Amino acid sequence: MPQRTVTVGSRSGLHARPASLFVQAAAKQPVKVTVARDGQPPVDARSLLSVLALGAQHGDTVVLAAEGDGAETAIEELAALIAADLDAKE
Repeated sequence: MPQRTVTVGSRSGLHARPASLFVQAAAKQPVKVTVARDGQPPVDARSLLSVLALGAQHGDTVVLAAEGDGAETAIEELAALIAADLDAKE
């Protein structure tokens, strides 16, 4: 199962707008993607409430994982979103 550790780049962490953009992108992927924070079980990346509940702040690391055809591409795309400062694009 491909996975990648990514540092949260948005100043507000995975909250509000950054989390919404991440969840929307995850919903468009051809495979199910999970996201986890240290010490927490992985959650469905397509669930806004689950992603918000992670409480990931700027500088925290999260682990993305996916399985199936297109998993690597999905993880790459979503990792780029998490690493970017999505708050800067208002």
